Amino acid sequence: MDALAQAVLSGASPDVLESVPVPTEYVAAHLRIEDVDIFSGLEEKDVRKTIHVGPVPMPELAPDEVLIAVMASALNYNTVWSAKFEPMPSFGFLRHYAKQGGWATRHDQPFHVVGSDAAGVVVRAGTGVRNVRTGDHVVVATAHVDDQDPVTHNDGMMGAEQRAWGFETNFGGLAAYAVVRASQVLPKAAHLSWEEAACNPLCAGTAYRMLISERGANMRQGDVVLIWGAAGGLGGYAVQMVRNGGGIPIGIVGSDRKAEIARDLGCELVIDRRDIGEISADPEVSVKSGKRLGKIIREEIGEDPNIVFEHVGRDTFGISVFAARRGGTIVTCGSSTGYQHTFDNRYLWMRLKKIIGSHGANLYEQWQTNRLIQRGRVSSMLSEVHPLESVGEAARAMQNNEHMGKVGVLCLAPTTGLGITDTGLRERLGNKRVVPLMPT
Repeated sequence: MDALAQAVLSGASPDVLESVPVPTEYVAAHLRIEDVDIFSGLEEKDVRKTIHVGPVPMPELAPDEVLIAVMASALNYNTVWSAKFEPMPSFGFLRHYAKQGGWATRHDQPFHVVGSDAAGVVVRAGTGVRNVRTGDHVVVATAHVDDQDPVTHNDGMMGAEQRAWGFETNFGGLAAYAVVRASQVLPKAAHLSWEEAACNPLCAGTAYRMLISERGANMRQGDVVLIWGAAGGLGGYAVQMVRNGGGIPIGIVGSDRKAEIARDLGCELVIDRRDIGEISADPEVSVKSGKRLGKIIREEIGEDPNIVFEHVGRDTFGISVFAARRGGTIVTCGSSTGYQHTFDNRYLWMRLKKIIGSHGANLYEQWQTNRLIQRGRVSSMLSEVHPLESVGEAARAMQNNEHMGKVGVLCLAPTTGLGITDTGLRERLGNKRVVPLMPT
């Protein structure tokens, strides 16, 4: 471990941290450009073969950036996509970004440090940074935006140069250090450990924009919301957002254990996928399954969903379109089962439904989400924790859908449970509410 990391772990003051040199290289989970064609012609694409953990060069810091000593990170499905080189190698994203010139050229490397979540300690701030200081305990918002684009100032997610940090940019969070723009930094919730805090930003912010924001479904009190994967990372945050906002969350899950989790999170109705029938992208099959699903919901809740929270993609999208009520909304992101969605358009057009695409969260939406987390109103969906050297195995489990909730990764933190500075709030909430998926 380098001297700066040792100083961070010892709790050194900001002055001491500033005096310790930044290392010339650091350990990171990364992809290598020579592996891009490794899965060519193969049906099985095992991400353990392409995720490497080892040293990479430390980049120079731009004036509007901060360097974070990453105590913990978390896995997201975009790391699985990156490691499979689907739908395209992420090195293409890095080359495209580098064409801007200037500081952007640093991102075009023969390696790609992945990871779109992080919690840690600021160890350097660029000369143009005002509101973030060395020693701050922070989490990282995913949206990497161009603050010189006029559209960004209306909605950061609509700017032409908006990117997902650690997926479409380099120097991401599954590493000992991470480089982020100052506009991505938010204060860490003091009652959470490093790994509990690291799990939140991407999925919680995405769920907030999809459901609560006027740019998403603009959920109102009393809305019935159907949530696919309600015991997963994204779905678990969605259940909490619906519950907190006075909506009626209905969760769809794939096992008895996940059903138990969905109920604990606040679902008023939990439906096992097996009770719906075949889950298929075939429009005829999806209508049949959608009818079964609608019957279950009407019998138990009394009405069809106002909103369908859709992130599974190809396999479920036709059912989602069918299941939404007349005039209802299907809000979609992700698509872990495939991007090419098929559905019977009659049920969309003749029943006046809406499909809204959503992606990430702008800084204000992310700030509002973080405020809820800081106040203990949204729980961390952390379910398991792995060391950085085992990130390939953890990503493989995610690839095979063997996980629940969010999968945490310890980077510099030597063990779990560190970083908690507000024990009073944590005691008032209780561990079950703080991290409902973790064993007590």
